[in-house]
Amino acid sequence: MNAQAVPSPGTEPETANERFKRSFSAWFWGSMLIATAMHFAVFNFWPQLTAADISYTGEELTAIELPPEIEIPPPPKQIARPAVPVIATADVNEDITIAPTTFEENPVEELPPPPAEKKTDISAAPTFTPYTVAPSILNRKEVIAAMEREYPPLLRDAGIGGTVKVFFFIDENGIVKDRRIDQSSGHEQLDQAALKVASIYRFSPALNRDKKVPVWVSFPITFQVR
Repeated sequence: MNAQAVPSPGTEPETANERFKRSFSAWFWGSMLIATAMHFAVFNFWPQLTAADISYTGEELTAIELPPEIEIPPPPKQIARPAVPVIATADVNEDITIAPTTFEENPVEELPPPPAEKKTDISAAPTFTPYTVAPSILNRKEVIAAMEREYPPLLRDAGIGGTVKVFFFIDENGIVKDRRIDQSSGHEQLDQAALKVASIYRFSPALNRDKKVPVWVSFPITFQVR
């Protein structure tokens, strides 16, 4: 048989709540001891942390020579205001009128002659000459043959070429009357060869509307090794 505690006469039986209150002190201090032991173990066995070295050394500063001070010019003088118009005080006769001009008082026979038209010689130097139809080359085959013939042998064998722009003065009949270097090729021998080739050119006349006119034109002459 199991023995059971029998309360003494005159006392009430102990409840579960009262038993919990009575054991609270033991549970509390026991928990504190366990927590203290755990903290002690953590601090002793936890790896030691060290701070990283973040120190640095500063570079020596060098003084930079400052630019000289710039003198600011004084502001410009104020522009003078225009003069205020003033009404004249002179008396003007409002009845004055200009006499009418009539052919009776100015006969045509006594009029001065019109100014003579000045003719400029455009053949003296290259100048702009108006035209509506440009001159065209009539003998291209002869020009190509002349270019092959006049090509300087030393430059041709060395593979040196270039373009020479030549001014042509072409008269009303399409005949070349003058030729000059417009833009050099950079080689004197090529420039002289281009002038010799230019003497071979024949052109059709330039037209200004339906009239044949003399003109200055510029054509390129190119020497190249094929």
